[in-house]
Amino acid sequence: MNLKSQLVNYARLCYRNRFISATDGNLSVRFDEKYFYSTPSNLCKAHIKVTDVLRVDLKGNVIEGKLKLSTEFKMHKFIYESRPDVNAVIHTHPVFVSAFACARIPLDKIIFPEIYVKIGKIPLAKYATPSTREVPKSIAGYVNKHNVIMLENHGMVAFGRDLEEAYLLTEKLEKIAEISLYAHFLGGGKELTKSQIRKLDLLKKN
Repeated sequence: MNLKSQLVNYARLCYRNRFISATDGNLSVRFDEKYFYSTPSNLCKAHIKVTDVLRVDLKGNVIEGKLKLSTEFKMHKFIYESRPDVNAVIHTHPVFVSAFACARIPLDKIIFPEIYVKIGKIPLAKYATPSTREVPKSIAGYVNKHNVIMLENHGMVAFGRDLEEAYLLTEKLEKIAEISLYAHFLGGGKELTKSQIRKLDLLKKN
């Protein structure tokens, strides 16, 4: 499956799994050193086609495609510039993650062993006006150390080596948020002890 088809596939998956609704969200993938494929603005991802995918440069100029580029590409651009190892960025508004983000409650407690080992703590970036340069500034302190960032009163962004990694991180964080909400009604999720965390740190080194 080529990159355009992959982008369409994961955009539809995000819509199908309710990580986005209506025309929300945007996805991009690195095409080569100079160019990227991106979903366009104001298009429901349930109906996106390969012909809708835009090819853009790092400045946000549309090189190929008839639709408009999302103004959120500023955030994608910042992540790509900061992390040469990143080849895909997915920005979504999943229900449970967004609920925590709107309540300004971070999901940074060490509760899930697998998440701590594979992802680490999940930061919550301060509120920034969407589509503006405030957003890159708000995530600047986290991009180099994390691949998943919650955005206050907004949603989340995930990025990785490829679209699959970025998508799976999105899926994992939404599941963490859902479980954390249910755990709250059962008295709250219980953090792992220092001894338990030390054992996990040994696993991370192996």
